[in-house]
Amino acid sequence: MVSIPIMILMTLITISVINIVSPIALKDFGIDKNAISIAVSWVEITSIFLIVMMHELIHLIFIPNFIKSDKTCIGLTPFGGYVYSEEVITKSRYILISTAPFIIISIILPLALGNLGLLNKLMKILILLNSMGSSVDILYLILILFQGPFDSYVTSNGMNTYWKNT
Repeated sequence: MVSIPIMILMTLITISVINIVSPIALKDFGIDKNAISIAVSWVEITSIFLIVMMHELIHLIFIPNFIKSDKTCIGLTPFGGYVYSEEVITKSRYILISTAPFIIISIILPLALGNLGLLNKLMKILILLNSMGSSVDILYLILILFQGPFDSYVTSNGMNTYWKNT
């Protein structure tokens, strides 16, 4: 629940970015002044699954030595994807890991696709879903930014995340 205001803010940021390169309207989402219509196809369901996996893979590739690590894994649950690592990482690397999917998928991708003329309705929806899903990542980022010293190390153990001074 705490991440909902962050979700709204991040969605507004992404809508602003999309509007730079392509107009975005409620009609793109099946919302008209007289009706709301939603039709979902297998292509869209598969695309949502792929964007979730892409989001998590971006987290994963920014974890140092993730290929060799016995302490890092990636997975998918009915509620979404996840990357879990018990590696000890610097706070600055944690910041990069946390923000990378939002920056790459919700900022850079719409600008690139829009300039190439490839930003269609489905891509706009997927980019906005990524933006909304990134809100929990940004919540964790805010917690680490305000709770851990700048030169600290961060690690996870189960559902808990810890920091340690260098």
